[in-house]
Amino acid sequence: MTTPINGRHYLAGQWRSPTGITFTSTNPARLSETIGVFPLSTKADADEAVAAARVAYCAWRRNSRIRRAELFDNLAQLVKRETDNLANLMARECGKVVTECRAEVIEGLHMIQYVFGTGRMPMGDVLSSEIPEKDTFMRRKPWGVATVITPWNFPFAVPLWMLGPSLVEGNTVVFKPSEDTPAIGQRIVELFVEAGFPPGVINLVHGEGEAGEALVKNPGVNCVLFTGSYDVGKRIAEISAGMHDRIVASETGSKSAVIVAEDARLDLAVTSGIISAFKTSGQRCVSAGRILVHEKLIDAYAEKFVAIAKRLKIGDPLDANNFTGPVINKAALEKIERYNALSKEEGAEILSPGMAIPGLSGCFLTPHIYRIKHGPKVRCIREEVFGPHLALIPFKDNEEAVRIYNDTEFGLSLAIITESYRTMRYFRDECEYGMGYVNLPCIGAEVHLPFGGVKKSGNGHPSAAGLIEAVTHKTAWTVNHAEEVKMAQGLTTEVK
Repeated sequence: MTTPINGRHYLAGQWRSPTGITFTSTNPARLSETIGVFPLSTKADADEAVAAARVAYCAWRRNSRIRRAELFDNLAQLVKRETDNLANLMARECGKVVTECRAEVIEGLHMIQYVFGTGRMPMGDVLSSEIPEKDTFMRRKPWGVATVITPWNFPFAVPLWMLGPSLVEGNTVVFKPSEDTPAIGQRIVELFVEAGFPPGVINLVHGEGEAGEALVKNPGVNCVLFTGSYDVGKRIAEISAGMHDRIVASETGSKSAVIVAEDARLDLAVTSGIISAFKTSGQRCVSAGRILVHEKLIDAYAEKFVAIAKRLKIGDPLDANNFTGPVINKAALEKIERYNALSKEEGAEILSPGMAIPGLSGCFLTPHIYRIKHGPKVRCIREEVFGPHLALIPFKDNEEAVRIYNDTEFGLSLAIITESYRTMRYFRDECEYGMGYVNLPCIGAEVHLPFGGVKKSGNGHPSAAGLIEAVTHKTAWTVNHAEEVKMAQGLTTEVK
């Protein structure tokens, strides 16, 4: 048992120990283990963090973009040094198996390396003018202060998807990690400080809804960058609607799916389905809650899929031999169990019931797998569960598969298993999604691609590489090299 972490805020370059109410982060695999004790932020803390970011903004944006990027090279070396320590802390705090956690640290490192590389890349375009004597440019400028509010399931990579582009482009930030993973959030900021980021450029507040709402309501915040539930994302949009200079980039849930076409390779389809549904105990926003299988394959697919799922090793996340660990907390476990019961009430054939695992005291559940026909009012195949809960749904042809896939309020991730390029193209064009994969699981994002979705899965401002569109705004810059005024569109320059 390790010594619990002392949680602190980081404001204007100063670490602040708790002076008021605190909250505890616990290990979901061992509920008796305290990871750390952290300050529960107030509105005053949030406002102070925003004020510190505003003070630091002018000097930071005036710095060379290349110099800002070089600090990310410093950060990359520190992450390389700390990879194993970060992975172990993450495994203890969020319950992901340590091999997944290590992969997430590497994903975060890739984001850091990506933004370091953008420091010497173009930050605009040179365009032609109607007037030969004019040069015209499009230049990107930072918005100002960004608030970064992140989830517990990717507590290292997702913050860096947002912090990296925001900071390298010249914004300053206030970061509020999930209350379920404050320790890894605090460790990220400690590494930013060690890398040499100036005071006020990155600020840290801990806490729950009160702190997040205070940050969103603060008029000194220009961008809100959020990944989490749809309900919270909707609340952020409502608060921000009256702020004309406010940008909101949100990714807010899914009911992602794998579609197994008639010509699919069975082994590849089963492996892709298992990884899509049950990695991270089904707690990725892109996890497959549904696998749509052609009716000619579904019997063979279900038999093989269930047999493998029953053999998955579930246990201590610090044991690299385990496939997956616990769900995040008791509230999540209880929600999943309610949906498991709902699937039976809605007429599903239960192929493998989700159950607590004897001998494990944490929030562990076996996969819940069932077969069900698509119908207009079946909630369990439309609503996000966020756990090891999976529906196998038959379809008769590709047109029906598209209708079933699109029949949810979400549209985040899609995987197609097929040997036909025509089938692949049909699903690519007809399904509603933000990220698509062919002959792969529906998980596996890479940082140089945009990460986001449509409908209730996102608002058109994806994270990772795509975030540059949200954290900067485009400006037009026109220079006249003639000794007289010449106007576009043939406008006269005669002054009477």
